[in-house]
Amino acid sequence: MRRVSKVAVVAVTGALALTATACGSKPKDDDKGSTASGTPTAGGAGGATSAANFKACMVTDQGGVDDRSFNAAAWAGLNQAKDELGMQIKKVDSKTENDYVPNIDSLVADKCDVVVAVGGLMAKATGEAAKNNPNQKFIIVDSSSVEPNIKGLEYNTAQAAFMGGYLAAAQTKTGKVATFGGMKIPPVTIYMDGFVEGVNYYNQQKGKSVQVLGWDEAKQDGSIAGKFDSPGDGERIANDFINQGADIIHPVAGQTGLGAASKAKQSGKASIIWVDVDGYESTNDKEVMLSTVTKSMKDSVFLSLKEAAAGQYSTKPYLGTLQNEGVGLAPFHDFDSQVTAETKAELQKIKADIIAGTIKITSPSQPKS
Repeated sequence: MRRVSKVAVVAVTGALALTATACGSKPKDDDKGSTASGTPTAGGAGGATSAANFKACMVTDQGGVDDRSFNAAAWAGLNQAKDELGMQIKKVDSKTENDYVPNIDSLVADKCDVVVAVGGLMAKATGEAAKNNPNQKFIIVDSSSVEPNIKGLEYNTAQAAFMGGYLAAAQTKTGKVATFGGMKIPPVTIYMDGFVEGVNYYNQQKGKSVQVLGWDEAKQDGSIAGKFDSPGDGERIANDFINQGADIIHPVAGQTGLGAASKAKQSGKASIIWVDVDGYESTNDKEVMLSTVTKSMKDSVFLSLKEAAAGQYSTKPYLGTLQNEGVGLAPFHDFDSQVTAETKAELQKIKADIIAGTIKITSPSQPKS
């Protein structure tokens, strides 16, 4: 996870201007394991004529675009390229890790101008494909690369998750909050680390003892579902947390996390801090969405494709941070009246202090540059 650059600036929304949401309309697609393509409509804005002959293709990670999370956000970036630039787009979905290599190879064979690989789990497969096809352009989300034909898009979500953890600690009524991951990989544990650090910071500042269930940052161990596409597992994990007294849950698990949101709504005892794209807008469980730790995948993917179509493809890595609004904390929506003015002001101060370096994030999963 190495990167430093500016690509996207996402609109700041909400009364607190805390967020850079990367959310578009929910992409609707076919079942996992199939392909989907989009043919651009005529008259697309700004560069549609030159981009009309440009083909951008994407390989999803497990969970597909119905995860209402990172796959969905990346696919929204391709759809924006189709709608605004007239670009041709296509995707293939991965059911398991065994699909990565054949899926990537199929898009290379299909003469895609750029292949977008979504997820750090695809780093090895993408690297091998790049070596075997030196003239093929690649973009990988949530990973970095030293290959001369791969552009890495990464995000220091620990910064925004720190704010999410502080918010959770401020809002809990039971004194217990929780988090869990889909896989034990840096793009997941970086959220969990930041969340824990934010809760700890709240405890230090307020003299409280809010407990985090599900993750021990020091040991890098905790609740991991082992998959991104199992809502049933997410529901089971969330149920365990709720039974232990947790009333705010931070799932970092794609479709698996949707099960946690469903259980929170069903129980009436918990709320959710979602990830990647504003869960209030992207899921069917807006009633329990306290907030979301966002990252600007849609925008960074779109702008990278726009550059490539304009003949300005670059492998200079992109790093999304609070400072460039590549990560953020979404509005509180239906919970806004329950978040005090004091907490809102404290979150603003925390954001400024993280940007200034006054507050140090220590997650080992952070990008190294």
